[in-house]
Amino acid sequence: MKNLRQFLNLLRAENELVTVDVPVSADLEIAEIHRRVIASSGPALLFTNVENADFSCTTNLFGTPKRVDLAFGKRPEQFIKQLVQLAQDLPALSPGKLWQHRNLVPDALKLGMKTVTHGPIVEVRQNPVDLTRLPMLKTWPEDGGAFVTLPLVYTEHPDTGHHNLGMYRIQRHDQNTTGVHWQIQKGGGFHYHEAEKHNHPLPLTLFVGGPPALMLAAIAPLPEDMPELLFASLLQGERLRRVSNPSGGHPLIAEAEFAIQGMVPPHIRQPEGPFGDHYGYYSLQHDYPILQVENVFHRQDAIFPATVVGKPPQEDFFLGDYIQDLMAPLSKLVMPSIDAIWSYGETGYHSLACIVVEERYPREAMKFAFRILGEDGGQLNLTKFLVVIDGHVDLADCRQVLEYALARAQLETDLFVIANLAMDTLDYTGPEVNKGSKGILIGVGAAKRDLPRQFSGTLPGGATAAAPYCGGCLAISGPTYSDDPAFAQHLANDPAVAAWPLVFLVDDTGIVERNITFLWSTFTRFEPAADIYAADVQLRRHHPCYTPPIVLDCRMKPGYPDELVADEDIEKKVTQRWGEYFPQGNVEGVEDRLGYTGFALKD
Repeated sequence: MKNLRQFLNLLRAENELVTVDVPVSADLEIAEIHRRVIASSGPALLFTNVENADFSCTTNLFGTPKRVDLAFGKRPEQFIKQLVQLAQDLPALSPGKLWQHRNLVPDALKLGMKTVTHGPIVEVRQNPVDLTRLPMLKTWPEDGGAFVTLPLVYTEHPDTGHHNLGMYRIQRHDQNTTGVHWQIQKGGGFHYHEAEKHNHPLPLTLFVGGPPALMLAAIAPLPEDMPELLFASLLQGERLRRVSNPSGGHPLIAEAEFAIQGMVPPHIRQPEGPFGDHYGYYSLQHDYPILQVENVFHRQDAIFPATVVGKPPQEDFFLGDYIQDLMAPLSKLVMPSIDAIWSYGETGYHSLACIVVEERYPREAMKFAFRILGEDGGQLNLTKFLVVIDGHVDLADCRQVLEYALARAQLETDLFVIANLAMDTLDYTGPEVNKGSKGILIGVGAAKRDLPRQFSGTLPGGATAAAPYCGGCLAISGPTYSDDPAFAQHLANDPAVAAWPLVFLVDDTGIVERNITFLWSTFTRFEPAADIYAADVQLRRHHPCYTPPIVLDCRMKPGYPDELVADEDIEKKVTQRWGEYFPQGNVEGVEDRLGYTGFALKD
């Protein structure tokens, strides 16, 4: 798939693309249409008449597993698996085994970049630069402005020249200035850090659109200094075509739709945000570097791809799960002692992960946990809560994972809380931005207990409802955090829950009905060092020993950002205009201000 146009044509041929020709606004309206369509497993959308913009806008390109498969096919997965197998065979490689991998040679020869003399990206140069003519979206009511939501941010290390392609959100500040949201543990941010140390501006090129492989490579959790453009070439199955930059800057991706080029000056920050992000809440306004735009190149009749994030599952959820499956063989090659890894998109990925290991001696499991949390490059080191097991269950089903771990964990010695660490920038459960803690639960070896599965008897004092999520795991609702901050500790000491190893204190026990609602409503709302309680805690050998039940306080707390809720007026407008958008009546979508309809897609 060489470019966005080919992908759109394929989607059209597969009846997976619907065109909206009536005027629509990039200010909340497109996002509301998109959310309703994705919650109904609907088609990709092409908006050809965006108000006050010079270009069409397309969204929901990857909003179903089918469209992800159409974009990338089976070849990348097969190629990676065979490449990993070859690497594993190398120590005892015989001519016969080498011959089995002969088909890798032509594929390998297609990897890399190719410089061409002409490319669609340089067909038009905007003069003067005016970013307000691009259909950047405002997606949630409290957003700080319009954003590029599928940005492909390209930078090069000032000293080594190694490149980084990342998806860091870009807020439009004015006609020729944007914000650059470089979170911690981001490769482009490292490049800027080096440039700023020398008091130099950092050249930056923002690509929008292009081969679908380019978008996937930008969000893949690759090790630091592993070139994303090479990975994009692998996904695409051919060399990535680049063309010389007429302004003399970075080479340009020949098949991109837009290339926005400029400089990020040192030591200048400007407020960026708020922004409704993929955790399902607003990330708040903070100071970030700015991009001073010097040139905007684009194809003739360029199409501006965009997405909308929010409560899962959104479009990024389907891409994230595909990447996890795709990267699994490479993870096994890099970390051979770890049999499987899964991060839960229901929690924003960084809030919860599980690994499967095989212990060769007692307590080795903790070494594997440190391996994940100390991973240099990628995003695994930002994991907030890690579960370590040694059994092969369906990792995507957290009920199975927790049951396996809780049946085996000796909570006094197998639950670890490590405070005063870095935390994902978008997770606001810690004491301040970028700061927080991690939890590790180890459940390996033979089962030690039978788990309770039904709650009976009297509710704990002050509780309003109780509902099991899975064996050994109970959800309890009671007073709000504002009304009774100490209720979690009272609950841990209540005999009514003494038989349950793990108790989640929540605002509504109805969340247990679906995996996705439970995981989103719990792991995005607690921080290990602040919100874990136990019937008793004793310090032994400098290790806090937690006597069960363990209570995780997952109630909404003062200071947490607002949950994402759609604008009421926009919701009414979209409902009234639905027949205008889709006169053939072939696209479904229902009002859902809270954004819970999509939860049904994953359970």
